[in-house]
Amino acid sequence: MTDSSVTIRPEEAAHFGQLAREWWDPKGSSAMLHRLNPVRLAFVREAIDRHWGGDPAAVRPLAGKSALDVGCGAGLLCEPLARLGAAVTGVDAAPENVQAAAAHAEGAGLDIRYMAGEVVSLDIGRFDLVTSMEVIEHVADKAAFVAALADRLAPGGLMVLSTPNRTAASRLLLVGAAEAVGIVPRGTHHWDDFIIPDELGELLAGAGLSVSARKGIAFSLSKGLHLSDDESLNYILSARRT
Repeated sequence: MTDSSVTIRPEEAAHFGQLAREWWDPKGSSAMLHRLNPVRLAFVREAIDRHWGGDPAAVRPLAGKSALDVGCGAGLLCEPLARLGAAVTGVDAAPENVQAAAAHAEGAGLDIRYMAGEVVSLDIGRFDLVTSMEVIEHVADKAAFVAALADRLAPGGLMVLSTPNRTAASRLLLVGAAEAVGIVPRGTHHWDDFIIPDELGELLAGAGLSVSARKGIAFSLSKGLHLSDDESLNYILSARRT
């Protein structure tokens, strides 16, 4: 078991905790996440149907399954997963986010378990689906973090991760331009912590997982944010046990 202090960076938890009150405001500091969430969900849904051989038209493809979202923020992904039928647990390093997430879920009539802390130190069991979106770039020890996620994956389970790519384009647009104009709050991204797909693939392999699908998340004026073969800004992948 990894020591609970190795992945959470207190300054990162504090930064995102300060944004908790605005997390559900589509025009607030988390506006970019609101735009990104439907794109991520489209990939997640396709990965679910492919992994379990489900009907793409089914309303609740995760019925009878459990899901864990690590770095859940105020629950932007947890709530759709619950509506897809999963018994959902959300874990976040910032207690403020967990409180905001629980309050919003209650208001929406959704039964979601939220917990604050380091995922490796929580007694929460294993899950059919493990997700972690835009989180690995914020942790102190990426290998330990991936190993902790893999440890929470049940036999036959599915993992989905997304993260910015470490490219010249992401340095210019995701860090420089986006923070300069206020699309994302200043201090959100540190380009040196971004991870390229091959590096993430190696970390997953070290944890006994293999990548089953991967797509870029790109932006264009005509399409906005969308799934693409262009991985220069951001990418999302699914993985399963080797």
